[in-house]
Amino acid sequence: MRAMVLDDVRARPEVREVAAPFAPDGGVVVDVRATGLCRSDWHAWAGHDDDIAWPHVPGHELAGVVSAVGAGVQRWRVGDRVTVPFVCGCGRCAWCAAGDAQVCPDQEQPGFTHWGSFAEQVALHAADTNLVALPESVDFATAASLGCRFATAYRALVARAHLKKGEWVTVVGAGGVGLSAVMIARALGAQVVAVDRNPAALAVAADLGAEHTVLAGGEDAAGVEATIMNLTDGGAHVAVDAVGSEQTCATALLSLRRRGRHVQVGLLPPVDGHPRVPMSRVIGWEIDVLGSHGMAAVDYPGMLALIESGALAPQRLVERIIGLDEAAALLPGFDTASVAGMTIIDPAR
Repeated sequence: MRAMVLDDVRARPEVREVAAPFAPDGGVVVDVRATGLCRSDWHAWAGHDDDIAWPHVPGHELAGVVSAVGAGVQRWRVGDRVTVPFVCGCGRCAWCAAGDAQVCPDQEQPGFTHWGSFAEQVALHAADTNLVALPESVDFATAASLGCRFATAYRALVARAHLKKGEWVTVVGAGGVGLSAVMIARALGAQVVAVDRNPAALAVAADLGAEHTVLAGGEDAAGVEATIMNLTDGGAHVAVDAVGSEQTCATALLSLRRRGRHVQVGLLPPVDGHPRVPMSRVIGWEIDVLGSHGMAAVDYPGMLALIESGALAPQRLVERIIGLDEAAALLPGFDTASVAGMTIIDPAR
């Protein structure tokens, strides 16, 4: 099969022929029809994940059709249309049994713990725990956009921050996660301030319903935070860092009102061993700091029901669909790319 291969940390991605996967016991092989290009894939390329063995095939947001079924699989058959969370639980532990596969201690992550979906096929483990049936009304590109960014934003706001109607939300970063958060927050009846350095991304955020947009480029963080404080009459109730940098984390935290809730979604690479966070504000204002690490398959039906009803329209977030060769060229610079929406890869292109 054709796949995008990384031979080492920060090596130039190459698209070439590699051996096709086989279905593991309890797992399946999926013919990849669409897969998302995400900032997390850039983190893998940059060497920020210790689990990766080289050479490696990245890619963790996917949708496709089951093409092979391993021994012991009960719920899935060849030909089933499926998607999958980017965190796949083992299906055996107490966390998986409780419906919290996203924090499974023995989790698998396609594109990180094993070869991923930037390929014509991908192997997935513990299929009966992790696969999600894809309704006919949801196309593959839309489904691929759910696996990391949209589902993560949904759980961050609904299950972690417990966002309420009428509350203010600061969303820092108007890429895939951030725009998903804008759309979901508006569907829940919240008010949104979107922050980004890219005017085009902010225009998309406004089109999705953000009440206010704040351009971060060229301004110091304190100026952005003061602007948000004024716009929200004392600070947002909830803030989401959808980027994952020292500055964006600080901007999100410092935009909150007293006793606000911060959700960290973007990965924070360490600085001198640990990311620096404004903890004096967290302590002094009793800010809740919450992590959000995807969403388990058992929680997908509620989100899919809102999509089928039209209350959520993640397909609006898909900016472009490209092939593997173009994706290989884009990946090394994806951390600084000015993308107003999601980039989806079609391996058949």
